Amino acid sequence: MKLGFDNNKYLKIQSEHIKERIAQFGNKLYLEFGGKLFDDFHAARVLPGFQPDSKLQMLLQLSEYAEIVIVISAEDIEKNKVRGDLGITYDMDVIRLRDEFTNVGLFVGSVVITHYAGQTAVDQFKAKLEKMQIKTYFHYIIEGYPSNIRLINSDEGFGKNDYIETTRPLVVITAPGPGSGKMATCLSQLYQDNKRGIKAGYAKFETFPIWNLPLKHPVNVAYEAATADLNDVNMIDPFHLEAYGETTVNYNRDIEIFPVLHAIFEGIYGENPYKSPTDMGVNMVGNCIIDDDVCREASHQEIIRRYYGALNKLANSEPADNEVYKLELLMQQSKITTDIREVTVAAKQRAAKEDSPAEAIQLTDGTIITSKTSELLGASAALLLNALKHLAGINHNVHIIPSSTIEPIQMTKVNYLHGQNPRLHTDEVLVALSMLSCTEENAKKALEQLPKLSGCQVHTTVMLSEVDTKIFKKLGCDITSEPVRKKFKIKY
Repeated sequence: MKLGFDNNKYLKIQSEHIKERIAQFGNKLYLEFGGKLFDDFHAARVLPGFQPDSKLQMLLQLSEYAEIVIVISAEDIEKNKVRGDLGITYDMDVIRLRDEFTNVGLFVGSVVITHYAGQTAVDQFKAKLEKMQIKTYFHYIIEGYPSNIRLINSDEGFGKNDYIETTRPLVVITAPGPGSGKMATCLSQLYQDNKRGIKAGYAKFETFPIWNLPLKHPVNVAYEAATADLNDVNMIDPFHLEAYGETTVNYNRDIEIFPVLHAIFEGIYGENPYKSPTDMGVNMVGNCIIDDDVCREASHQEIIRRYYGALNKLANSEPADNEVYKLELLMQQSKITTDIREVTVAAKQRAAKEDSPAEAIQLTDGTIITSKTSELLGASAALLLNALKHLAGINHNVHIIPSSTIEPIQMTKVNYLHGQNPRLHTDEVLVALSMLSCTEENAKKALEQLPKLSGCQVHTTVMLSEVDTKIFKKLGCDITSEPVRKKFKIKY
């Protein structure tokens, strides 16, 4: 796999840049941390070489300076909002994040619950946190936020919020997801610190869009694709252009809120230390791209994957029409179609040839392997076995799981568990392989190839079961599916 990003350089210069920003504000900085800290797979996909935990590793280099504050909205607690990638509620993710940070040696100072209005579920969550000896603070709804500057910058606005006790120069403000109130938390602290005679600063850490890449660079377009459901739009930063005569890229929400932030900063300090939204950022990712062509191609592939994801939402009766339209427009602007995804073409060709559901996987060396549904195996299970046999150097005609092993599993599924589909799923194939690996050398060799599937591309001509989807994701495969749910009748 070709690399387009220098991860070691990124870790070095990003941490140094944040230290410089801390010093700029008298050794106290509130850093609003956007995106995912632990599992930034989007960045890893569009910037080959970027490690999913790079931002965490960068923070670990600052661990002696940093403490973390986790922010969650009371409204998300009350609604039991779920993280789509993990399948857990935001309140549970707060606890998970705290444990993950603590386990790697980062100090979590507290949890802040924003938009608090006396919700019962929130009171219960706070009690749970306090039993775990986690400091918890409330921030309240401010009428007219963010436009009512006079109220916001007053003792009835930011001054009404609980003051977060912090002890370290760098305070990282993070959250389970967007809309939690990270920025308001930072600004509230600036107001309250200023009243206490503490001159703190604020900065924003967002990986995307990358400010020093062109507006329509595929990496930035891939960010728009990733946030198509939020309708984020990349824009030239007009404030930066006016102040410095330099073209930089930001996104609509930060540009739209900047005049309000400007007024809030002036209300707190008497002046705004920043002349543009771009000034507020500390992102150095764009300086670590070492092969632009590799990143462009990877980003085009990501846009297509996002497009298929939106089509699948529609097929599942989710409201994703606008998301699909936005992604189609981005593909048109980028002059790409789904045919540049080689694994997609291969799966469709196999399906047309067999007149049956089919799948394909592209290995990291470019090799493409296909499969179809059979009486014993689903197409995903067959694809997994075909790929593992290829990687292990086992002849394709060798049955590493004999039918005598598969048939009792099928009987159990149908006769005892009353299933409708006797074919083995990927998880069942892996269990069978694991059992056989104790006595069968081929099964053992095949099982040992599983780590090599990480980063492989998969396409299926019908939507997969939840089980098969989860297995491919756990193996690290990037999977897309045609938006076809029932019997295979589509013609290619």
